[in-house]
Amino acid sequence: MNTASMQLAAASGLMSLFLFIVAVALLALLGGGFWMTSRVKYREPPRPRPDEQPKLPPEGAVHEVRQNRESAEVPQTSKGGRPLTPYELTNMDSQPSESEERPRWSRGSSGSFGGGGLGAH
Repeated sequence: MNTASMQLAAASGLMSLFLFIVAVALLALLGGGFWMTSRVKYREPPRPRPDEQPKLPPEGAVHEVRQNRESAEVPQTSKGGRPLTPYELTNMDSQPSESEERPRWSRGSSGSFGGGGLGAH
């Protein structure tokens, strides 16, 4: 054998050793991840039994209530006065509306800003 083929064999052997070490490290990393996941799962509380599951209330399922709501008026500032900041406003509660008519979008309107419709004319 000449020196060129020996150098090629040595480089090939080093590359094989390097790939083997990388494969073993990858397997160790995957095994460690599985081990840690099983430890975390072991510490979690057990799943609820069928008798511990939530039950419907005695009056039955809760039904949707549809109503129109009106928001409270935003306080007005005096002429030349400083505008209120969001932190100075209280919780803006809403109350049931007197009108039973549901608000509708204008005919030909998309119903949303930038929705691509023609908009109100």
